[in-house]
Formats: sequence, structure tokens, C-alpha cells
Amino acid sequence: MSEQFTFGGEIVWRPTSEDLERANLTTFMRAHGIENFDELMRRSTADVAWFTDAVLKYLDIQFYEPYSSVVDLSEGIQSPKWCADGKMNIVHNCVDKYQDTRYKLQVAIAWEGEEGQTKTLTYEDLHREVNKTANALRSLGLGKGDAVSLFMPMTAEIVVALLAIAKIGGIILPLFSGYGAGAIVSRLQDGGAKALFAADGAFRRGKPVEMKSVADEAAEQISTLKHIIVLKRTGQDVNMKAGRDHWWHEIIDSQSDICETEKTSAEDPMMIIYTSGTTGKPKGALHTHCGFPVKAAQDMAFGTDVHKGDVMYWMTDMGWMMGPWQVFGSLLLGATMFLYDGAPDFPAPDRLWALAETHKINQMGVSPTLIRALIPHGDEQFTKHDISSIKCFASTGEPWNPVPWMWLFEKVGEGKRPIINYSGGTEISGGIVMGNFLLPLKPCAFSAACPGMDADVVDENGNSVRNAVGELVIKAPWIGMTRGFWKDPQRYLDTYWSRWENVWVHGDFAAIDNDGLWYILGRSDDTIKVAGKRLGPAEVESILVRHDSIVEAAAIGIPHEIKGSELILFAVAKSGTIPDAALRQELHDMVVAEMGKALAPKKILFVSDLPKTRNAKVMRRMIRAAYLGLELGDTSSLVNPQAVEEVRKAK
Repeated sequence: MSEQFTFGGEIVWRPTSEDLERANLTTFMRAHGIENFDELMRRSTADVAWFTDAVLKYLDIQFYEPYSSVVDLSEGIQSPKWCADGKMNIVHNCVDKYQDTRYKLQVAIAWEGEEGQTKTLTYEDLHREVNKTANALRSLGLGKGDAVSLFMPMTAEIVVALLAIAKIGGIILPLFSGYGAGAIVSRLQDGGAKALFAADGAFRRGKPVEMKSVADEAAEQISTLKHIIVLKRTGQDVNMKAGRDHWWHEIIDSQSDICETEKTSAEDPMMIIYTSGTTGKPKGALHTHCGFPVKAAQDMAFGTDVHKGDVMYWMTDMGWMMGPWQVFGSLLLGATMFLYDGAPDFPAPDRLWALAETHKINQMGVSPTLIRALIPHGDEQFTKHDISSIKCFASTGEPWNPVPWMWLFEKVGEGKRPIINYSGGTEISGGIVMGNFLLPLKPCAFSAACPGMDADVVDENGNSVRNAVGELVIKAPWIGMTRGFWKDPQRYLDTYWSRWENVWVHGDFAAIDNDGLWYILGRSDDTIKVAGKRLGPAEVESILVRHDSIVEAAAIGIPHEIKGSELILFAVAKSGTIPDAALRQELHDMVVAEMGKALAPKKILFVSDLPKTRNAKVMRRMIRAAYLGLELGDTSSLVNPQAVEEVRKAK
């Protein structure tokens, strides 16, 4: 891991004096006599107990009974206990505590459906609806420790349901709304789900998509599941099983809006989010009341600089960690979460910018894949809308390529709005590295590690490296870290803690350049090594998408007897482009010109789509497995499984 790192560029954005003065980070640092960001990083990583206590107070996290110590490390840093002996319920902090304040009249949720419907809920409205839903759950005999799942589109009701589960002390099991029955069964069986929130369907590109039948098929295979509460979203005809199925509007609307919040321990289980592994069953990352929500709100405050009254929108699904992240983060900060249920480019490619104009969105989370797809439609798609409310863009889930990053920054953002790059994971409860409003930015880069994250980039021997590619690691615990994998503690230790003693190895290749900016270059197992030269997929993919005819690209390595691996590239051409031999040769020559003959691709194959998750992450491991005819592993997170078959045939 010693080759020179060249993926970077010049600084293109610096904070203004107004940015610096307004930033939540500035307020936090001044309160603790901290002069600059470097000092904050030193203090927050050297003394995680001090920093965590300061964050809990900054976020006004209220406890029924105070904690005796911020963190108990008696069982090692792999298994810390946070807010020891403290009692609190995160729903009190997200909703209940605002009811005796003027903030109860502020909008908590703003929602728009693809078909044009809108809805808003104030903090007072949200409190009332959560109470009624919690009472409905209790009327079904559900309570503390019971697992309840969410299989719904992104409506206001899914937020109400999520909070109601936590309010009664239950365990939230969020599911991707596009799952098939098999994926639902494996997760709900593992979590022991007793109830499921579902919907009759959802709208996608103007058509109703059925969901209830998928829930029914799964429910028949889950012995613990006794109740399904069904939201009427599309009005489709669905089967309702007597005794098991309940319409939302019938069982919830009739309930009292007065409900006591369960006084849970700070470390009681609150949520299990399943993540797909390369092999084996999905991993259930366990999170607690004082863990995931606190880390989410900290990152939202310090990274995207969300303030009370701001409107935060992250294009996501509740089954991806950014769904609960947006819910908990925005509510703990007294902000408004915007939810959109539909395709972001339907009925026209300006839909995203129309949403920003209509709902006065301040922080907008997008994916590089979406931006790449919008660029060919032209600048007029955003210039015809007033998007001046946007303070920053944000992105996570996959590495950027420089061309689409610069288009979003220079064209849409007018060179003034930073792109807050964010990378971490479900097991992190947010970010390891992130941009912020205090530090300068380069294209595709992260300004720094998140405060409190003792992150580093190391070589094969665990030694810190700079200006070179290495493994991303974390050397101290943080409050958002998963409390392990549900029912599988050894897998958790093997996955993150087995390489070096007391060091979390995240599984990403990363680099820190000479100016201190960070880059995430993809999963370690995605990295390609050709004749001893290691290649990050994002680097070569960036070359291809610079071609005017290419929208997306994916790079994989396949075994080679002499070189170890050889490079195979998959490219998605723009609509109307004929992907012929001439285009293939042009792309080949571009790669050779930039990377050298030693890294020339063996093949460049054209496909109409790349296998992706709902949050638009390109699944390179599945591309590689499909191309080689290997087992795919867990495919339940794919939104377009047909793309895998196209890869199989692309020889």
C-alpha cells in the first residue's frame, strides 16, 4: 500500500466568514474554549468520554435517570457500555420534550408524493399521531422488547410508526420498501418480529406498485408475526386476513392521543438494521436509544450544519440507515424533515429541483448516480427553478467521479454551495469522515474525520500513511457504534476487530492527501491488483464517465494466472448512443493514456444498467460474481436484479 496517491485536485470551496460564524461547530467549540478544528479533533479523540458528554448536553438529550458514567470500557473497546445506568427514551427527546415549548408549532415533517399529494405535521401533530399509534400497538399486546418491522414507502406515516415502536420500548426493524418476500422473511425471522407495518402499495413512475401481497407471502412463513397494520396509500384492492390484518385508519385513528412513553434504559435495544454481506446471511446491526440517534444528530449538526427550522431532505428509503438517520437527526435538532415518495426524475427530470423550490429545502442529500443521470438533460432543468434555499448538498453511499461532482458544485451550486461528502455505515450510525462548514473542499473529497472519530489510514502493517492508499481504521470507540450483530456476536468481532488488536477495520480503502483532505476509494474487496499495482475502481471509472457518451461505469478485477488480476470495465452509454467498436476503442485509449499500458482493460463491455441498491450504490461484488458465474451472495438489496442477468450475458 505504498504507491503514491494522486486522486485529488485543487481547493475549490472555502467557507465565508458568514459560514464560519453561523456554523454549529463554531458554537460548540466556543462553548468549550476550543480555538480551531484541529484542537477539537485532538480533544474529542483523546478523551471520548468528555466529548460524548459534551455532545449529549449540546443536543439536550434528556434522561429520566442520569448516567453514572459516560462510557464503561470494562469489557474492552469492542463492547463499550454508554450512558451507564442512565434511563431515557429517544422519543421523549425527539417529540415529547417540545410539547411545552413554542417549537411544537414548527413543522416536523413535510411530505410530497409522486402523484402530487402533500402533507405536513407539526411537532404537536407528530406527538399526537405517535401517541395514537403507540396506543394501537399496546392494544395488540405489544410492548417493551418486542420487534416490530416497517415495510412501507416514504410517507409521513412511516415516521410515525418508527417513533411509536420506540416509544413503547419496542425494537424497530426497518426494511427496504422494494424487498421481495424472501428478503423480508430472513430478516423478520432473525429479529423475531411480532408485528409489521405495511402499505397496500406505492407509486413508482406514475403506476401503483403492490406491496401488501409481498408482505402476505412473507407473513405466512414467519411464525412469530401476529399482526400487520396496513396503510392505504394507493387504494389498490388487497386481501386482509381476519384477526391478523388491521387498516391503519381503523385501528389508529380511534385511539387516544395521550400515551405514556416507556422509560427505557439508555442501552436498551431500539433498532436492528440489516446490512447485506458479501456472503452469508444479512448482518443485523443492533442500536440503542442513546447510540444511533445521538451520532446521527451530531453528524447532521456538525457536518451538514442543520439548525432549528431548517428543512433537511435526504433521498433515501427507511430500510437504508439514512432513513432513520434523517428522522432522528432532524427531530433531535428541531428541524423539518422533508420526505418524497417517488422517483426523483418523474414525471420530468426537473422534479428534484421543483421539490427544492416548493418546499424550500436547505440541505439536500443526493447520490452521484442520480447526478450523473440528470446531467444529460441539461442545465435548464434546474435553472428554471428557484433553488436559492439550498445551503449545501450532501452525498453518501458511493464514491464520486470528478466530472459530476464539479457539475453539481459549479453549475447547480454556483460554486458557492459545498458538497458535504459523508462516509461511514450502518454499523457506525453515520460517518467516519465528512465535510463541514469550517474547512475547505477539493472535488470528491472529505474535509476531515468526524469529531470524536479517531480514524486513520494505515498500511499492511497497521502504520499510518499519508498521500498513499491504505485501510480505513478507527482506534477508539464512539457512541454510535453498533452494539454488535443481533444473535451473532462472534461475527461482529470477526468482521471489524480481528485484524489488529483494538482497531476497527472498516473495509474501505482510503487516503489522506498532503493538505489533510480525505478520500474514500471503495470497499477493500472491490480493489483490483494488476501485476502488483493496486487500482481503486472509482479512479478508472472516472476516466470512462468523462467521455460524453458514457453515463456510468463499473470496474472489476478477474483472476489472471500471471498478473493476479486483469481489468474488466462495464459502461452504460447515453440514450441514443450506439455502443460500437469505435466507442470501445476510444474508451480503451483513454484508460491507457491516463493509467498506462500496464493497467489497460482486458475488456470493455456495454450494458444498459448496473446492479444497484435503492440508494444507488453500484454493487461491484455482484457484477464480478455474475461475470465469473459465481454465487452472488445476498441480492435482496438490489433495486434492479435484471441488471445482474445482463452482466452474466455480457461476454
